[in-house]
Amino acid sequence: MFFIILAVGVSDVFASNPEVPVTEPVQYAWWFWPLILLVLSFILGILAVVEGVGGGVLYVPIVSGFLPFHLDFVRGAGLIVALAGALAAGPGLLRRGMADLRLAIPIALIASTSAIVGAMIGLALPPNIIQTLLGTTILGIVVIMIKAKKSEFPEVPKPDALSQSLRIMGVYHEPTIDKDVKWQVHRTPMALILFIFIGMIAGMFGLGAGWANVPVLNLVMGAPIKISVATSKFLLSITDTSAAWIYLNNGAVLPLMVVPSVIGIMLGSMVGVRILAVTKPKVIRILVIAVLGVAGLKSLLTGLGIG
Repeated sequence: MFFIILAVGVSDVFASNPEVPVTEPVQYAWWFWPLILLVLSFILGILAVVEGVGGGVLYVPIVSGFLPFHLDFVRGAGLIVALAGALAAGPGLLRRGMADLRLAIPIALIASTSAIVGAMIGLALPPNIIQTLLGTTILGIVVIMIKAKKSEFPEVPKPDALSQSLRIMGVYHEPTIDKDVKWQVHRTPMALILFIFIGMIAGMFGLGAGWANVPVLNLVMGAPIKISVATSKFLLSITDTSAAWIYLNNGAVLPLMVVPSVIGIMLGSMVGVRILAVTKPKVIRILVIAVLGVAGLKSLLTGLGIG
């Protein structure tokens, strides 16, 4: 009762004293933030295909850092966004021969199972810890990619026994050099172990797994950068489905965010598929490093309470 009387008294004081400034919150129309999400997601959809990420790795740090949405809802929307972008781009990548099913299926089975566990852990952790771990992980990946050499067309002298038994190899046409590129992979057992951790981290952060798929496929297994990017994009349509159900079941999916974001990411992904086919591999690598670096730094600063 005391606090009620005190609150009423304070409000009367401000109402009767015109010299005390009262700041009114800025009011926007109901469609303002959905429109911002639509435009932002369209741009991220284009970049996501070219970089082989689901869009969530860009969506989560940018939306949580600059727009007024709670991190739990942002993570839930981030997974749906990554899933929608992958579904929009997947058929085009398969038709163009850049995404490889034999390379994707074994990885998808392992990563999707791990993503379920990671999503459960992520919903139980404080947001600042999640942001800090996310930023640190992405920046670590960026450092590895900067130091890597010959990542456009890695040299794999001999495939390992597991990749041979699964027949993970192929040929694709590279229009930038007008040449058919034969590729094969190695270190497959090591890569499958890494994808267990990738799946868990992806579900924990709610951002898909493209940010880690590309470096492992390209740098560890030795797949060409375009095959890695395209297969990573296709992988997200399987991996993200598993983790998204956990966020949906816990009420962490807000339609006001998801609907415009999904529409934007799908339209952008369709444009991105056309851009990927004619873009030089070296340009793709630079874009991957630049955008992941910005997103990782933003997440780290947010988690530390600086940005």
